[in-house]
Amino acid sequence: MAALLEVQNLHAEVDGKPILKGLSLKVDVGEVHAIMGPNGSGKSTLSNVIMGHPAYKVTSGKILYKGEDVTELPTNQRARKGMFLAFQYPTAIPGVTVANFLRTALKAVSEDEKQAVKTFRKVLKEKMAMLEMDTKFATRYVNDGFSGGEKKRLEILQMAMLNPSLAVLDETDSGLDIDALRIVSQGINKITTPEKGVLLITHYQRMLDYVKPHFVHVLREGRIEKSGGPELALELEKTGYLGKAEAVAA
Repeated sequence: MAALLEVQNLHAEVDGKPILKGLSLKVDVGEVHAIMGPNGSGKSTLSNVIMGHPAYKVTSGKILYKGEDVTELPTNQRARKGMFLAFQYPTAIPGVTVANFLRTALKAVSEDEKQAVKTFRKVLKEKMAMLEMDTKFATRYVNDGFSGGEKKRLEILQMAMLNPSLAVLDETDSGLDIDALRIVSQGINKITTPEKGVLLITHYQRMLDYVKPHFVHVLREGRIEKSGGPELALELEKTGYLGKAEAVAA
């Protein structure tokens, strides 16, 4: 059986600058993989390339989703197939309410657009209740005046509404205080099921205290340098990305 996501020897660049340099990764259903690494290692590039951001160019290698080569597919087609990306820095859309934004997104990825619109209010109410969100949140303009925690909770609400098979979460913990981190993490855990795969990109162990990964990968200079279980993240927390010996040498 094909993996949910398989990245094969991926090389990618942005503005002519190579960022990913032979990265390989496999994520199966029911698995949570954490990607960690220093700034500039290629973590956000990986998330954008997986979702087909047009600013990023794949120069060699492949991205397979459920065994299908999606390397050349545009972002909207990947989303329709069940791939999802939660942004590190969500964009504000003044004048567009959260409800209208989510209705449009759901319609765009649904195979049955009329049914998606018909059941939208019921599904939205259910998902907001699951995530313990006030229904008034749906009447606000998308990320306009939102706190960091509110922006990230909206990303998780989108994930709940779109119900993807693969969720890529790009530094969802960025800019969150302790309470917001706990709330957002609880939302991720409620949505994550054995039928889904999650690729969680983060800098810090604190996120992994709530969202428990099956595998942890260290990304450095565009490649996965090291992989292991949850204990690897704890090791990084103690030694840093350089490691004690390298840190002393530096």
